[in-house]
Amino acid sequence: MTSALQPRPNSDLAAGRFGQRRYMIRRQFFKLFGGAFHIYDEAGNVLFYSKMKAFKLKEDLRVFTGEDMQQQVLSIQARNILDISATYDVTDSQTGQKVGALRRKGLKSILRDEWLILDVNDQEVGTIQEDSMVLAIVRRFLTNLVPQTFQGAVGGAPVFTFRQHFNPFIQKISLDFSADTSGRLDRRLGIATAVLLCAIEGRQQG
Repeated sequence: MTSALQPRPNSDLAAGRFGQRRYMIRRQFFKLFGGAFHIYDEAGNVLFYSKMKAFKLKEDLRVFTGEDMQQQVLSIQARNILDISATYDVTDSQTGQKVGALRRKGLKSILRDEWLILDVNDQEVGTIQEDSMVLAIVRRFLTNLVPQTFQGAVGGAPVFTFRQHFNPFIQKISLDFSADTSGRLDRRLGIATAVLLCAIEGRQQG
């Protein structure tokens, strides 16, 4: 079983919140309404805090630099209400500019989750897919204790791995962009993808 990230000294880390190769995400345990997630670097520093607004007809997630929610950096908003093939627009809150979008392939995702990565013009540039059909079916119909893994690709080349770690009490996810050596994926869209997967999968698993 793959272990969680091992802490590294600050001096070994890349500069900038969006410049890290690897992140650790933890779901807030006692958040009963909505969803909340902390995103850490490899030294254990909080880089982002994300919160989903509860009781919204259209899903609305915000990403901040900290739990005080004083500085918002990203917004992730569904275009439609209760759409199994929902499209989520990702916007840079600092500039107001759209970064791209993420679209869930609703019918295919019934058995195995699959998403499309879209550019600012809604053109498909990449895909996100659950690890295997067999494991996906096991998770849906037998037990949700089998951790999920997603692989992201842009232009057919791998750009990230999103991997849950088994823990019955706290949802932990490793997010690894090491494969994206050419910078194919805008890291803002990568962080938004991880937050959205955490929110959607966390809700599905209850």
